[in-house]
Amino acid sequence: MTAEAIVKPAPRRFASQPRLAALAIAGIAAATLAGAWFFQLVLDIQPCPLCLEQRYTYYLAVPLALLVAIAATRPTPRPVLVAGLLLLALAVLGNAGLGAYHAGVEWGFWPGPTDCSGPVVDLGTAGSLLQRLSTVKVIRCDEVQWRFLGLSMAGYNVLISLLMAAIAGWGVVRGKRPA
Repeated sequence: MTAEAIVKPAPRRFASQPRLAALAIAGIAAATLAGAWFFQLVLDIQPCPLCLEQRYTYYLAVPLALLVAIAATRPTPRPVLVAGLLLLALAVLGNAGLGAYHAGVEWGFWPGPTDCSGPVVDLGTAGSLLQRLSTVKVIRCDEVQWRFLGLSMAGYNVLISLLMAAIAGWGVVRGKRPA
């Protein structure tokens, strides 16, 4: 038995569902990043450290989803496409968890990271404090800068991440079915 007989490339018909899922995830992630940069650069709503961390998943999702979509157009083994979609699903589910944590910090359900919420502990000397205050602007993680329909950007990140996870899950389920 040859290696080719064990791992057969995905037929073209099979590859359309994972490709569609991957392209949808790439599009949603790119649009979300564009929206985040619009809020930051055009509307001057600066991100807090937790907001910036939540963007990392989107920076990963766009190229990874495009790689999965490209692989789906080639004679790629089914397990490779499914693994790519599973990796995307895990990444965006983790991001949904981070967004939920951030939203909980904003609502005061639990304390946030000390670098962007809570009291300032080390003020240093009076001279250095005045100098630091004039040069550094800390964006707090526990203060909401923008809400729409009662949700902050962290809340919308949760919903968007869960949507992308559902799309990846759909692609995985469709990807496991025999052609």
